[in-house]
Amino acid sequence: MKHLNASGRFKSGNLRYYFRPPGQKGIPLPDAPADSPEFLKAYLEAEKGNRPTDIRARFKTGTIGAAVQAYKASDHFLSRAASTRDVWRRTLDDIQQRYGKGHLADLKTRHVRQDLAPLKPHPANNRLKVWRALARFWVDAGMLDHDPARDVRKRQAQETGGHTAWTRDDVKAFRNHWPIHTQQRLAFELMHRTCASIGDACRLGPSMVKDGWLTYRRQKSGSMATVPMLSNAPDWFEFDTLLEDCLKHHKLALTYIQTAQGRPKSNKSAAQWFSRACNDAGLPNLSAHGIRKHRAAVFRENGASEDQRMAILGHETHTEAQNYSRSADLQKVITGTKLPTQPEPVGKNVFKILK
Repeated sequence: MKHLNASGRFKSGNLRYYFRPPGQKGIPLPDAPADSPEFLKAYLEAEKGNRPTDIRARFKTGTIGAAVQAYKASDHFLSRAASTRDVWRRTLDDIQQRYGKGHLADLKTRHVRQDLAPLKPHPANNRLKVWRALARFWVDAGMLDHDPARDVRKRQAQETGGHTAWTRDDVKAFRNHWPIHTQQRLAFELMHRTCASIGDACRLGPSMVKDGWLTYRRQKSGSMATVPMLSNAPDWFEFDTLLEDCLKHHKLALTYIQTAQGRPKSNKSAAQWFSRACNDAGLPNLSAHGIRKHRAAVFRENGASEDQRMAILGHETHTEAQNYSRSADLQKVITGTKLPTQPEPVGKNVFKILK
């Protein structure tokens, strides 16, 4: 994208961009990631010379639209994970567009129910989360005396199990398709070693590895995760040297996963890019997130305790840890798993590669 000038940051952490062709006055672009639909739409409008309308001028004080805008600028919203804000912002914009001119004081529980009624269970429940967050903020801020979303019940939805967990055969198929020198293989081995989500994996770099251990804070939950990056891993971890083999073919930079220009990949583009890599490997129903579930299941089969699994995957509750390891082979859990022969301790060259 041409003619973009960055000047400081918004409170959300996003860069504050202006569309400023030579000799022209800059047009401010929205508080959103540069690869988000909201930002790209505003950029295209700026190319046509259209300046964004100030949303505060569109909605009068006391309207639902103004109240939603106040929530967007609040710590209640800005303290959430960036990935959550990106998803919620689309719902907030839709609520503003549909009901923005209505009076907040007139908002009742039946209005929230009517808004959710046309939706299927999963989308309805996701939208209800946003309504509940909005209503709690409005009550806490003194904008409403009652919580219109409190008594709205979640819809009963069929349990899908979320992202499909990989199997050992899936891992083998992906490795057979993508050679050790490719970025796709590097991304896979990094996520396989660290059990990080694709969004977190994009932020991981050599500077985070100290004394052979990787420690980082997860974007989504804010919890800490710690992973043995070298051969001082316990037997149940099933340590191999494939990540080190990949790194020998790539120039080290700030992050392990990079664009063709050597820059960190964005979360959204990386997820789509890795999904295409799975499709190319003949694994169309798999995604990056399923690697975390696969590793959690392997750890459980190999005898890792729940606390050990939680520490590596950055889980905060035992329920979450149980859900992620649900695909474990229960026969192996009961009878024990014969572990593969562990590799020889990794020497100083590997430590240099990771450091």
